[in-house]
Formats: sequence, structure tokens, C-alpha cells
Amino acid sequence: MGMDIGSAKGRKQGRSHPEMNVTPLVDVVLVLLIIFMVVTPMMNEHFWIHVPSRATDEAEPAPPDPADEGPIVVSVNAQGQIQINRDVYPDADFPVRLRRMLAARGERRVYFDADDDAPFERAVAALDLARAGGAAHIAVTTEALP
Repeated sequence: MGMDIGSAKGRKQGRSHPEMNVTPLVDVVLVLLIIFMVVTPMMNEHFWIHVPSRATDEAEPAPPDPADEGPIVVSVNAQGQIQINRDVYPDADFPVRLRRMLAARGERRVYFDADDDAPFERAVAALDLARAGGAAHIAVTTEALP
């Protein structure tokens, strides 16, 4: 009960004695528990990708500069092998080789491409290795690079 007005030993007659009612607290905690149990499976880690919109009036691309070596493309093939510009490197050598290539070019931008049949775990591992290799900006390609 909320308050006991009846007589009891050692209590003065006619005074109310408040008692703690924990039922509303338990109800709120149980509702919050149910909400967290329902929402938790929906909370996944997301990759935010900013894809540029296509220009409606595509201009003629400039001819490539012969001194330019082209972008650094990190890719994962269907067998799960990680490549830099079509050269396959083992996981242990990959960050060192990528760091050297980035230092030689003076930029820290890397383009990432994965085969449609590539294992997802290897694609994420390649992204992690590229970040460990010094890539500051990783651009995910949506079309095949030449």
C-alpha cells in the first residue's frame, strides 16, 4: 500500500507513514529494456559513401598527361587477393608497399574497387590495410577505371 494509517506498535496514532512504491520504477525499466532489445539488432555499423552526381553536360575529357602514372587503385579480386594497380601483394607486404607508393607520388588518395564475387571480409580487410598503409582518402569506385 501507499500509506498505512492503521495503528502499529511504536508508531503514533493518526500520523501517516510514507512507503516507497517501486512498481512504476520497475515498469519504466522493463519498458526501456524491451526497447533496447528491439533496437539493438537494428544498429549496424554503416559506411557513408559520398558519390558525386553525374553532370548532365559531360565535357570531353582532357587527354591524359604522359608524365602522370594514373591513380593508385587498391582492389580485391574474386579469390580474395589484394592488389595495387593489378599487382598482387600479400597482407604482410601490402601496407609497406602502399606507403612507399603514396610517398613517391606525394599524395594520400587511394581508389578502392572490389570484384562482385569478392568476399566482403577481404574487402573490409583491404580497406583497413589501406588505411594502415597511409591512405588518408579512400574513394570507392562505382565504375571501372581505365
